[in-house]
Amino acid sequence: MYVCSCFGITEDQVKKHADGGACTPRQIASACKAGTDCGGCVRRIQALLGRGDCPRRELVEGRKAPAGAPVGAPAALGATPEVRLSDAA
Repeated sequence: MYVCSCFGITEDQVKKHADGGACTPRQIASACKAGTDCGGCVRRIQALLGRGDCPRRELVEGRKAPAGAPVGAPAALGATPEVRLSDAA
C-alpha cells in the first residue's frame, strides 16, 4: 500500500528504511523524500514507525547522555546546558 503518493513510497519501503535505522519522519524523508512534498503522509509514517526500539529515541525521550558525549553535554535533545557566569562572558 502506498504511504506517499507524491513520490510513490510504499509501507514496505518505509519499514525497510526504519529497519535500516531511520527512526523519525524526518529521517525517512532524508532516505526517500516521503513527506517532503504535500506532507499528507507524515502522520502515516509516524504510525508506521510507532514507538519501537530506536537507539536515537533514547536521546529524545530519555534522560541519558550518549556514550562518549563530552562532559557537560545536554542529557537530551532540546535540553540546555548549565551556564556559569564565567562561561557566559
